Amino acid sequence: QVQFVESGGGLVQPGGSLRLSCAASGFTFSRVAIGWYRQAPGKERELVAGITTGGDSTNYADSVKGRFTISRANTKKTVYLQMNNLEPEDTAMYYCNAGRFIPLLRDWGQGTQVTVSS
Repeated sequence: QVQFVESGGGLVQPGGSLRLSCAASGFTFSRVAIGWYRQAPGKERELVAGITTGGDSTNYADSVKGRFTISRANTKKTVYLQMNNLEPEDTAMYYCNAGRFIPLLRDWGQGTQVTVSS
């Protein structure tokens, strides 16, 4: 059974940082590109960042370029999202899924909430 477990969210002030983790299981992790996605209240879920199987290539939404960094540790079956210089507009539930451009799996994890507020 494919499973993603996201963690690391929280409440942070504008300009602050958070590091999200996504622990995966139920599939051959090292063979699957992974993406971080987010959904803010009243908005569609959107891609934040994606990474290839070996971590050699990444892609980002324009709104987070230069502030967020995606990485992965295949030995730990985990993908990370380092978020710096956070803005109130980054407030959302953050999820991971297979697929670095569009989500490939129907089922999602519980997500981790990020709230940026003073």
